[in-house]
Amino acid sequence: MSISAKPPRRWLRWILLFSFVFLIVSTSLLGGGYFYVRDKFTERGPAAEDQIFMLERGKGLITIARELEREHLISDQRIFRWALQLQERGAGLKAGEYLIPSGASMAEIALILEEGKSILHKLTIAEGLTSFEIMALVEADPVLEDELPELPAEGTLLPETYLFTRGMTRAELVDQMRRAHEDVVNRLWDTRAEGLPITTREEAVILASIVEKETGLAAERPRVAAVFVNRLKIPMRLQSDPTIIYGITEGKGPLGRPIRRSEIDRKTAYNTYQIDGLPPTPIANPGEAALAAVLNPPQTRDLYFVADGTGGHAFATSLAEHQRNVAKWRRIERARRQ
Repeated sequence: MSISAKPPRRWLRWILLFSFVFLIVSTSLLGGGYFYVRDKFTERGPAAEDQIFMLERGKGLITIARELEREHLISDQRIFRWALQLQERGAGLKAGEYLIPSGASMAEIALILEEGKSILHKLTIAEGLTSFEIMALVEADPVLEDELPELPAEGTLLPETYLFTRGMTRAELVDQMRRAHEDVVNRLWDTRAEGLPITTREEAVILASIVEKETGLAAERPRVAAVFVNRLKIPMRLQSDPTIIYGITEGKGPLGRPIRRSEIDRKTAYNTYQIDGLPPTPIANPGEAALAAVLNPPQTRDLYFVADGTGGHAFATSLAEHQRNVAKWRRIERARRQ
């Protein structure tokens, strides 16, 4: 009995010893592999300069890692993949357009793609552009996608600098401009001055568009607005040249020449030398400052203004004073032509 029981105990000792050695070696290898992956994952990356990386919607970790390696943003796609899989982060990379800094490590790149902070592009819409001119800018922007929507009504878009990510559609941006305009108009309308000769939001936008086209100086907008508000109260015709120009060009660009006497004398819906009150629609898209100037104008007695030769205007409370200012402007014009 005792002789037959000894061999199994010897084999059992060898099996236990082999298992122990195998466990030690395996643990060492796994530990070394872990530290190797960790070190490679956090070391400085190969990119010599900042680069743009596009991560398209629907791509998996294997494809993303391969593309990062192909664009020389990471040195080993397998390390990038293994590190994220070990941390169960492989499904958290977000689609977008990203700026990857030079020398960014795999760990830093993974964090950038997880945060999803895509590059922001911008489009600046200047005050006083017509809807036709704004849509031309929207159409020309290379980052926006899809076709242009229908031409928005004049005076329904807010001039502003708009930020957006690659992939935004042109229709989405135009809708954002429209909503921004409505928000500003509603907010300013609720705080308007009492006793204005303007009874609707639409009238406020029309008058603000005229103010916007009459002066390019921000400091002058309130005083120009006051002139037109004073005229409407009398009532007195606005006699604004930009309204005549809009009636001729329909907002599709500059006139490119002086207004003719015949055009001043011709009665049209937009000729405020010939009609009482406001034209039927805005003549441009006014900014917030012009809208604020119209809805809360300063208290003045000004009824006239004319260019003063410095880029601004000379204001007057009487026709006689205005005629003297006009005479000065005519002398400046003649001197410039000589």
